[in-house]
Amino acid sequence: MSPNNKKKLDLIRVKLDKLDNKLLSLIKYRTKLVEEVLKLKEFKKEIVDKKRINFILKKIKAKSLKKSIDPKITNRIWKNMIWSYIDYERRNFKKK
Repeated sequence: MSPNNKKKLDLIRVKLDKLDNKLLSLIKYRTKLVEEVLKLKEFKKEIVDKKRINFILKKIKAKSLKKSIDPKITNRIWKNMIWSYIDYERRNFKKK
């Protein structure tokens, strides 16, 4: 890699690092909201809502296409996020 390209790469990586920090703040906020949702659930079987999951994934696909984002990327990100939070809810469920 040329020195010029290395410099450009370093600058882009700094921007990515800043973006990652913003994403972490959003994830922290999302986690707080999920905790609020979890408090409302009375039974562990209420944690997985397949209709809601499908609705979210369809909505994200449409928004991705509208914004010219590869929907395979956003689908994978959202599926992983959804199932990670389902796992989180299962681990933190306190009721019957």
